[in-house]
Amino acid sequence: MSISQRLYTGEQVKLGEVQAAAKLGIEMYSLMLSAGQAVFDVLRGRYPDANDLLIVCGSGNNGGDGFVVAKLAKAAGLKVNIVLTVEASRLHGDAARAKNDWLSTGGKIRPVSDLPKCVADADLIVDGILGTGLSGQVRPDIGAIIDQINRSQKPVVSIDIPSGLCSDTGDLLGQTVKAQRTVTFIARKQGLVTGKARAVVGELHFSGLGVDHVFASLYPSKVWLLSASQVNDLVPVRSTLAHKGQHGRLLCLGGNLGYAGAIRMCAQAGVRSGAGLVSTLCHSSSSLALQVACPEVMVSSWDGDTEALAQAMADKSVIALGPGLGQDEWARAMFEVVTSSDTAKVLDADGLNLLAKQPCFDARRVITPHPGEAARLIGCSVEQVERDRYQSVTLLQQRYGGVVVLKGAGTLVCNGDSIAVCTAGNPGMASGGMGDVLTGVIAALMAQGLSDFDAACLGVYVHSVAADNLVKESGPIGLAASDLVPEIRAVLNHLSLTNSE
Repeated sequence: MSISQRLYTGEQVKLGEVQAAAKLGIEMYSLMLSAGQAVFDVLRGRYPDANDLLIVCGSGNNGGDGFVVAKLAKAAGLKVNIVLTVEASRLHGDAARAKNDWLSTGGKIRPVSDLPKCVADADLIVDGILGTGLSGQVRPDIGAIIDQINRSQKPVVSIDIPSGLCSDTGDLLGQTVKAQRTVTFIARKQGLVTGKARAVVGELHFSGLGVDHVFASLYPSKVWLLSASQVNDLVPVRSTLAHKGQHGRLLCLGGNLGYAGAIRMCAQAGVRSGAGLVSTLCHSSSSLALQVACPEVMVSSWDGDTEALAQAMADKSVIALGPGLGQDEWARAMFEVVTSSDTAKVLDADGLNLLAKQPCFDARRVITPHPGEAARLIGCSVEQVERDRYQSVTLLQQRYGGVVVLKGAGTLVCNGDSIAVCTAGNPGMASGGMGDVLTGVIAALMAQGLSDFDAACLGVYVHSVAADNLVKESGPIGLAASDLVPEIRAVLNHLSLTNSE
């Protein structure tokens, strides 16, 4: 796994960059010069027509990087205004050195009172106000500066991290710069890729500054980004002599009165994701709809006979429980039989709501809560879940076992040892039924022999990439969960072909 795919806390990077530079015999100021160069390269490459720059610097190393960018821009013939948010005497170390280098070129520092005019004149704003060391809420005076930047609607490039964003959690610590692009260094900070960060980071650029590989050797990470290169070898490979019995038996349970659509999407996703045999047990009112819509799926009605359910489960590789399940007596009876079984299972939707009421630990289970379901499972508010998604997914795994998929912007997959983060996906997925499809995909991959964690990682990835592909073609408005089912098949086969090359 490349260093650019691994994720770290701000403190890990702060300590590790010093150790890595020392090991390579590189002066820390040289890293600041390299960071400034990386930012300058991005802004010149992506905004070639921007001739009037405003660089807003704070007292830390991000501000020092900003002075380096200013010096490079001035040398390139651009007009540069620098606004320093603190008294110049508060700059120390490398940041002060960078400031002095800027002043030595004849550069000026503008007071905060000049910010409105500088913002109005700027083609592009560089944000070097606050860095990864931010603790607590953004001060009101800094918040007012950030607010002016955001209200300008000018393109913004943030240095290392948008000012006001927590580098560890992705939470917004008050007013936060909304960047079009963020250039981060040494290692990717985990707070840049999940939760509310998705609304402020923009396109993320990475520069290792020549020390990233040494840093990675000093600080191994078990938090990482999902990518095609990591998941393509997980796609199940079929022998030329394959038959349906070799690719798993998936049982989908749910589809209570009035909810035939949910179990239908789950079962169809299971078929399209490669499960050898897919069957369902559902409410009698849902049977006909499933039989007509899914001729490949074996459909049976369930009247509450727990012995019949246990027999149906006996020869299955994986059970998917929850889509359209409901929470009535019929649903509770089904839930209790499934949770007492040692068969591998995936729980979603009302399966999770019932789990919140009857908590139990299960090492052979994947649960796929969205933030609202996660809040019920933990016993807290949705806001608390979203404030630190890494902590939330870890707590869920510790409490319920197995693998946890915490859905949302920057979906997290946790098995208690590692956390994988999916940055694919888009706002078009905020529609009913998406979770039902994901449940079917993950369950089908488990049925084909993938480990619970690998199946969850691959399932989350192909589900999100399929949605992205469809949005590129037709846009996010009106994206339906059922649209994803055939596209998921295409994504899996594309990954399989890539792996065989």
